[in-house]
Amino acid sequence: SAPTGNTKRSGAAMAAGRGAAALRRAWRERRAALLEPRYTPLVAACLCLAEGGVNLWVIRRVPYTEIDWQAYMAEVEGFANGTLDYTQLKGDTGPLVYPAGFVYIFLGLYYATGRGTDIRLAQYIFAGLYLLNLLLVFRIYCRTNKVPPYVFFFMCCASYRIHSIFVLRLFNDPVAMAILFLAINLFLEERWSWGCLLFSLAVSVKMNILLFAPGLLFLLLQRFGLLGCIPKLCICALLQVILGLPFLLVNPVGYLTRSFDLGRQFQFKWTVNWRFLPEEVFQNRAFHATLLLAHLAGLGLFALHRWHRSKESILALLKDPAERKHPSPPLTIVFVLFSSNFLGICCSRSLHYQFYVWYFHTLPYLLWCTPTAKLAHMPKVLLLGVIELCWNTYPSTVCSSLSLHICHGLVLLQLWYGTASPPAPHTPTLSRRPAAISKKAQ
Repeated sequence: SAPTGNTKRSGAAMAAGRGAAALRRAWRERRAALLEPRYTPLVAACLCLAEGGVNLWVIRRVPYTEIDWQAYMAEVEGFANGTLDYTQLKGDTGPLVYPAGFVYIFLGLYYATGRGTDIRLAQYIFAGLYLLNLLLVFRIYCRTNKVPPYVFFFMCCASYRIHSIFVLRLFNDPVAMAILFLAINLFLEERWSWGCLLFSLAVSVKMNILLFAPGLLFLLLQRFGLLGCIPKLCICALLQVILGLPFLLVNPVGYLTRSFDLGRQFQFKWTVNWRFLPEEVFQNRAFHATLLLAHLAGLGLFALHRWHRSKESILALLKDPAERKHPSPPLTIVFVLFSSNFLGICCSRSLHYQFYVWYFHTLPYLLWCTPTAKLAHMPKVLLLGVIELCWNTYPSTVCSSLSLHICHGLVLLQLWYGTASPPAPHTPTLSRRPAAISKKAQ
């Protein structure tokens, strides 16, 4: 009987060992699924499913808040009734100040929701838009392969403000951003003409998309040279003309001044980023000019020292790519576009609560696109949390607006110092005996 007992004990020990090994393997895989970017598609699929439930719960449990939807509907109703003079299109909150693409898209929503009366259906449509936007964003992150998957939990389920902007407020900002992310996906697929078409469509919904334009111009010059990028720019311009043609034929000056009003004043009571300033400074034109100069200076510095990676002068971008002496190293399309937009956000004359969606989904990339040490994850997650807290403080305070600027400054510093120009390549010296390779290097 002794051997039988020993056999049973050894079998139990082996089973326990296998069980322990399986648990360790599961734990390792769990840790890898949270930290390794190659697991992004799996995590993204789980989060998209979860987000479907979250959005349904928000729509059914959280009261809808009317802000701009009825104004949107009144503005497009004027167009539906035959008004083509842009200065005559108005809503409860004032005149129509968006380009023509906004009118056509929200006219479709106007008819789909029973002339804007079926708010619940509109919320479901925007919930679908939220999921589509999320899929497009995740597709970009799968291509970049830089952000650890656990960060996406903060980008999805943890943001009350973003869910509110989509399904509780029904703003036009999410529509413009979803089209923009579709354009970026096309750029990543080297479909530049279609991408430029979609980029211009996004601009026609809301002008904030122009913050990405300096980065896109740089990419077009880098990819095609001056002569090669002119047809792409013509695509962007031609779509704007086609969309605005009915209004341009009736009152061209009225359309251009209303839909592309770059000097529009913002109300101090809604500002999120400049609450710590006196209102007279906030409304001062000299302050606005200073912000514009800071924006242009930031774009120039990034273009010269962070986007341009070739040994040649930046003027070499005007040449045909085949004629350049030194080919540029592979350029990250996402880095150029996202950093271009972020520089504009930092120098904006005013940020309102719905503007959070302008850069919210780009923050994980901006924080993790640079090399990260193991202990550096926590400060970056903390930055995400503080930015979220600033945007959820209503009304904004001196503390919240200052904190937002500090966080933006820290992100900018990381983008600047974390993307230094690569060292000049050197020719390795030949030796008779190959050097030993360490395990870590292998």
